[in-house]
Amino acid sequence: MEILIVLALMGMLLGLVIFNSESIFGGGQKKVAKLFVSKSVDIPLIAYRSHIGSYPSTEEGLSALLKAPMGKSSRWQGPYIKDRESLVDPWGNPYQYRYPGVHNPNSYDVWSMGPGGQSGDDDDIGNWDNNDESED
Repeated sequence: MEILIVLALMGMLLGLVIFNSESIFGGGQKKVAKLFVSKSVDIPLIAYRSHIGSYPSTEEGLSALLKAPMGKSSRWQGPYIKDRESLVDPWGNPYQYRYPGVHNPNSYDVWSMGPGGQSGDDDDIGNWDNNDESED
């Protein structure tokens, strides 16, 4: 009888973990994306700007941190970021970049399309949004 009770309790706990896995693990993915767009990409972009004279254009994108854009190789001193995988969010989508930014007109916008994988919806995680703790 005791073994059945223990098995029932373990089954209930396992069920809670399985049904709540998105809230357990999803919050971590959002925090990783927020950290990248608000902090991690800052230093490489500032280094790029100090060498080139401006941030990469929207067309050059974050790839300019890995490979010198056309016409800028004489001043480019990169790579400024480790590898291409560093530019992919926790959901497997490339981070988005725009310069000049719409949300940060004197700087750049960097964002993840979030778990939905669509840019412009409510689950985007950008360097302009300071309300990230309320979503977890």
